[in-house]
Amino acid sequence: MTRPIVRRCLLSLALAAALAGPAQAQNFDAFQVADIRVEGLQRIAPGTVFTYLPVERGDQIDRRKTAEAIRALFRTGFFSDVRLERQGDILVVVVTERPAINTITLTGNKDIQTEDLLNGLRGIGLSEGETFNPLNLDRVTQELLRQYNNRGKYNVSIVPTVSNLDRNRVDISIVIAEGKASRIRDINIVGNETFGEDVLRRNWESGTSNWLSWYRRDDQYSREKLSGDLEKLTNFYLDRGYVDFNVESTQVAISPDKRDIFVTANVAEGPVYTVSSVKVSGETILPQEELERLIILKEGDTFSRGLVELTSDAIIATLGNVGYAFAQVNPVPEIDRDNRTIGLNFFVDPGPRVQVRRIEFSGNTTTADEVLRREMRQFEGSWFSQAAIDRSKIRLQRLGFFDTVDVETPPVPGQPDMVDVKITVKERNSGQFTFGLGYQQSYGLITTLQLVQNNFVGTGNRFALSLQHNSYSEQFALSFTDPYFTDDGISLGFSIAHSDFDYSDRDANLANFNNAVSSAEFFSLIPLTETDAISVSLGIDRNQITTDDFNTPPMLIDYLVDSLGDRARYPQYHVDNDGNPQTDPSNDDDDPSTTDPLTLGPYRKWNINAWRLQLGWQRDSRNDFLMPTRGLYHRIGAEIVLPGSDLEYYRINYNFEHYWLIRSWLGLRTAAEIGYGDSYGDTRKQQCRVYDELGELTTEFENCGLPFFRNYYVGGPNSVRGFEANSIGPIYTFGDSYQQALGGSFKTAGSFELYFPTLFDNRGTRLSAFFDWGNVYRGPDVWEAKTLRLSAGISLTWQSPMGPIAISYAAPLQYERHDQIERLQFTFGGSF
Repeated sequence: MTRPIVRRCLLSLALAAALAGPAQAQNFDAFQVADIRVEGLQRIAPGTVFTYLPVERGDQIDRRKTAEAIRALFRTGFFSDVRLERQGDILVVVVTERPAINTITLTGNKDIQTEDLLNGLRGIGLSEGETFNPLNLDRVTQELLRQYNNRGKYNVSIVPTVSNLDRNRVDISIVIAEGKASRIRDINIVGNETFGEDVLRRNWESGTSNWLSWYRRDDQYSREKLSGDLEKLTNFYLDRGYVDFNVESTQVAISPDKRDIFVTANVAEGPVYTVSSVKVSGETILPQEELERLIILKEGDTFSRGLVELTSDAIIATLGNVGYAFAQVNPVPEIDRDNRTIGLNFFVDPGPRVQVRRIEFSGNTTTADEVLRREMRQFEGSWFSQAAIDRSKIRLQRLGFFDTVDVETPPVPGQPDMVDVKITVKERNSGQFTFGLGYQQSYGLITTLQLVQNNFVGTGNRFALSLQHNSYSEQFALSFTDPYFTDDGISLGFSIAHSDFDYSDRDANLANFNNAVSSAEFFSLIPLTETDAISVSLGIDRNQITTDDFNTPPMLIDYLVDSLGDRARYPQYHVDNDGNPQTDPSNDDDDPSTTDPLTLGPYRKWNINAWRLQLGWQRDSRNDFLMPTRGLYHRIGAEIVLPGSDLEYYRINYNFEHYWLIRSWLGLRTAAEIGYGDSYGDTRKQQCRVYDELGELTTEFENCGLPFFRNYYVGGPNSVRGFEANSIGPIYTFGDSYQQALGGSFKTAGSFELYFPTLFDNRGTRLSAFFDWGNVYRGPDVWEAKTLRLSAGISLTWQSPMGPIAISYAAPLQYERHDQIERLQFTFGGSF
């Protein structure tokens, strides 16, 4: 008798003994059951036993029925022992309950989170409060080993321990020693004749150790990753016409110490196929020539499965936009291996035309349904459109009220031509609240109270109130915006503000003068298309500027005098010549026959009133409010101080941003900003003194330009990082070291930023590497590329529960000796 036959016989005997044993243990003859009693229960109710017991009062029980009853109770998993006994005509069921699980403790797991492990244990019945079954513990051990092996950790050790407690309870402790992941030491592709191994493995997730492996972990072996990479290899060849390509075998070898992995893939390339014909058939719905225009592959082209899939997707999307939500396009190939050609027939099965029955929202506990519904471009009762649903999702994401927006389109049961649109959102803190004390080098001691609610009481309206005091300014602002003042999406809002800036603080990096500004304005945004809108605002400003003859740069005072006329100096006082404080101030010296002239202080004050009109156009196709990864943003804006104001001037600005997703883990952001301002009208006719880039006055005069208090500034966390705030551009120097930034009427700035969107699990967290550039100039005629300031560094942005936080470290690459460097910078805001 062979060994396998012996093994099967022994297994059959063991099973027979296990099944027959309990029945043979019951030493009673058949009888009719008058009553049933259960003994040995502690936690389980008797009714549970009666539910599973296939015997009732009045039944005749024999050895066969006894065995059946015992097996039924064992199958529940509640009991470790079951016996049936007879006391007269009473059937006694004696059970020993399995213990209950008191606690489950996991230690040593780092690669797999504890919560994920507990959820997996719960799925197989191993959780606190459940009945303990040793078989489940063995299953858990094997499953954990499998999961860690799939992650490339073959040295993992999993030791479960069961501790018995009183009242038939147990504690389970699972100690995991993960060990280190096995590293891929070599990957070898055999049989590739046309393409080099570097080309074939360019997009693989698996790789040998390199300088980025600490971040990408591509050298850690994983069975799932390798399977995906081999699929990419197949796609690579199929996209280049190798229809007969095949991965013939794969060998994965592991070193004796289980630390190194060696992978070998044997491939057969085969010949290249070209396309012999392409056509569209089936029920096309739309004119056939319209769908044929969507076919990317043409006759004579090299076959590409990727282009075939893109063609199918394009046809499906086109039909989906006219209501055929379940359309299918099946590319049917006709392969001629003798001539190495392949014909393609795109067979269209449109399915039923689908209407949207209902649009439902969930997860918006604060935000009213109306706020979400007005962003929808798919409507109830209309034909299904995938493009409209995709656009609706983007509009909801751009509100900034939600962390995630998920859209499902389940069919309506029993109605194949109807679907529902179910949108699930996860709300985020759409308000910001800041109150506290802080210190920053540029601003000194900061006291802030700020209340911003972008989704005021769930209506989608924006309300903002802010109060701030620091070493050189006091600010108050109140604004309110209704983004849907009309049903067409025209927004309307207002703001009032007052600020008092004292730029005498040298750390502010601004020219030394006082500026108290009060303003009020109404503004509106008028949408033109899904991505385009124009903005209009009208406001009134009152600037009260105070200069100091001893500290304010003279070119600023000259501008006010030349354009508005001189103002009286103050304070006015008499000199105490005789040293007697009791002397009448009108004649305070040793000679009572004379009157001292008044002595004037160094301060002068100008009140400047302005009517301000702002017009703008913007195009915004970014896919997200918080962390966009794709899309464009353009904005052109003009600010015009209207004729009749004390000073007449204008400013024109252009802002640009473009986001690309280069890889799933790598994106690129490019940004640029240009600003220019000048005077016109009566202000332009006035002549002002000219000064150079270092603040030195010249003997020349020119038409008065943009007022200095509306100049542009560059530098700091929000422009060119690595330089102190507002410090880049023309300066005025007092003595040898005290500098005051003057700003300029022409600004150029921009940034290139590589960001890593998948580095952190938190969607609102992003690490980036940036290159910033920029400067401001007295005018566009003095712009030179060599004078641009350049910096490079890294930045971390985090949408924390307390609000957005940005930290950057930058190294200036091109700078001047007098520039003020600040490598580490941060911004912080609070939320509620």
